Amino acid sequence: MKIAIAVPGRFHLFYLAQQLLKRGYLSQLITSYPKFEVRKYGIPDDKMSTVVAKELIQRGWAFLPRFLQNLYNPQYAIHGLFDTISSLKLEPSDLFIGMLAAYPKTMKKAKKMGARVIIENGSSHTLYAVNILKEEYDKFGAKYEPFQISHEKLIKHNVSAYEDADYISVPSLFAKRTFLEYGVPEDKIIHVPYGVELSQFRQIPKKDNIFRVIFVGGMTLQKGVHYLIRAFAELNLPDSELVLVGTMSAEMEPFFKKYDGKFRYAGHVPQGELFRYYSRSSVFAIMSIQEGLALVTPQAMACGLPVVATTNTGAEDIVRDGKDGFIIPIRDCNALKEKLLYFYMNPEARDFMGKSAKERVSQGFTWDDYGEHIIAEYERIYKK
Repeated sequence: MKIAIAVPGRFHLFYLAQQLLKRGYLSQLITSYPKFEVRKYGIPDDKMSTVVAKELIQRGWAFLPRFLQNLYNPQYAIHGLFDTISSLKLEPSDLFIGMLAAYPKTMKKAKKMGARVIIENGSSHTLYAVNILKEEYDKFGAKYEPFQISHEKLIKHNVSAYEDADYISVPSLFAKRTFLEYGVPEDKIIHVPYGVELSQFRQIPKKDNIFRVIFVGGMTLQKGVHYLIRAFAELNLPDSELVLVGTMSAEMEPFFKKYDGKFRYAGHVPQGELFRYYSRSSVFAIMSIQEGLALVTPQAMACGLPVVATTNTGAEDIVRDGKDGFIIPIRDCNALKEKLLYFYMNPEARDFMGKSAKERVSQGFTWDDYGEHIIAEYERIYKK
């Protein structure tokens, strides 16, 4: 069985490529990352094809003055460039795995060469995601940034690709429910949760008694950071701290200004250093409006943190409510305050749940576990 992957970036598909390589199934990895980055994951040069132009243009765009960025949404053109070059580089395979759904030329070529096409959809159904995010932006009067809300043409491509693909792979029950809600047949959906690299995310001793809540991810409305800041500020707990780790988006600046002094913003932290931030903390909280399964959740759990997460983060696949943490509704600041206060007032329960969370991901949610389950699905499809 030969399997080709195309991914505009990295996401979790480099870990998938590792798992396929271990079993002798990886025939090709097409990515916009340069080869020196791909080699870090153990992928040999003869298995990789790079489309670095996509990455250079997208990252370069972020350095333009904001008024220029707001004049034009480059998403469609950038993804189209990746699709065109990817289709030219694609080699024959038995299965083609494409990240997201907006690559019609590459998908079409894969099918023409006889491959079955599987879309890796790391989020909820495109229409669900767009609708709930627009609702959130409108609620707070925020302006859509180019890479926060999908380009209209990409949305159409995605919906069309869902129909054309043989299978759609999702990482959580939440994501699966959104596809069922939009009429995708259940037998077309592959559901396998992501994993965590235990050697990279390990717990080290916490050296102070500060009750520290941490969030890691983009500072965006989608991630619900505004609800987390508000809830923590309203609790106003002595000897406590909220730490936010990740890249800032302009849409969050008003909230950061309003609650200035109520949290600590650490900015971007290299992935290899994240375990130190998790280990210094007491609780991991993520209030996302929508996503498939946030990789930061099992990372935090591997570092011994209990989790407070919304229903729309995919966390329910990993976090057992009341045992490894708590699952709460989206946008519910009162529920968040209640759970954070519970952990603040009950350090023994906090430690117990943190230990439980660590054991949970260590015994079923590693990348090897993910590889075993997802490849079993691929083998089933290949034998059909």
